Amino acid sequence: MNEEIEFTLEETRESMHLAVVHLEKELQKVRAGKASAQMLDGVKIDYYGVMTPIDKTANISTPDGRQIIVQPWDKSVLSLIDKAIQAANLGFNPKNEGEILRIIVPPLTEERRRDLVKKARIEAENARITIRNIRRNSNETAKKLKKDGVPEDEIDKLETDIQKLTDDFIVKIDKIFEVKEKDIMTV
Repeated sequence: MNEEIEFTLEETRESMHLAVVHLEKELQKVRAGKASAQMLDGVKIDYYGVMTPIDKTANISTPDGRQIIVQPWDKSVLSLIDKAIQAANLGFNPKNEGEILRIIVPPLTEERRRDLVKKARIEAENARITIRNIRRNSNETAKKLKKDGVPEDEIDKLETDIQKLTDDFIVKIDKIFEVKEKDIMTV
């Protein structure tokens, strides 16, 4: 097989894999009723003039499934972390206990669970769109290779392989979403 074709196929596979990894990270942020440190991913504070994720300024732990403990290394930023968590509108209210922030994760209502499933479904659809865009770009690369003189039967095989990759990664996304949906809806 032509090196350019192998490279195109490998690049397509890698790009699609990264889209799935991104989906998994985004779905970790969608809480399923159990407390986790990932719930605070994306929350940043102004730490001496630099917007810094709170996990880089504090130890975040989950002693049980209902609470998150945030213990900053520099106690002077405790109130900044408190305000940043409230401003992030994550649905919980941190309790400042002087040395730590205790966040009690409220149980999810049925309506909130449905909203979280919708959010997860949107993330999954965004991942599917990304996969399809990668397929389109790879097929355009295949057409360019055809113009550059690569035999037509090799191009046809490449396009078939690209479609198979697309189908496989769409199935992966669907399975990841199903697991997350079940996790969210389990009381």
